[in-house]
Amino acid sequence: MSAIEILNQLKEKGIRFTPQRQAILEFLLSTDTHPTAEEIYHHVKKRFTGMSLGTIYNTVKMLKEHGYILELTYGDMSCRFDGNPENHYHITCQECGRVFDYQYSFPELEAEKTKDRGFKVTDYRLEFYGFCSECAESGKEAGQ
Repeated sequence: MSAIEILNQLKEKGIRFTPQRQAILEFLLSTDTHPTAEEIYHHVKKRFTGMSLGTIYNTVKMLKEHGYILELTYGDMSCRFDGNPENHYHITCQECGRVFDYQYSFPELEAEKTKDRGFKVTDYRLEFYGFCSECAESGKEAGQ
């Protein structure tokens, strides 16, 4: 979905969209880096020098609540944001911490989530961990 389509849908819901919010949305839709709020802030602040980190947090919260982005939370209380709201898999580099989309499907797992076991599944998340090509090439995965 494009930024314009999302903006129109939000306007129909009565949500005001400022140029700063639009810049945040456009950045999330244009990147596959799964940025943190701080990374979004540093990118958007180049265009809007008076932008606050609070604007970033409020905007990503609203976009997440309306189903336009995913929030990826981790055990250390950090979060990353994904402009692709469809549930999909991710792989995280154990050395540099970057998050990538994992482009494989698991038909058995997809079928399993729809089985009725007396529990209504509303969401799920499957994460993979390893070493990105840059860290693997530099030998960091071997503890060097």
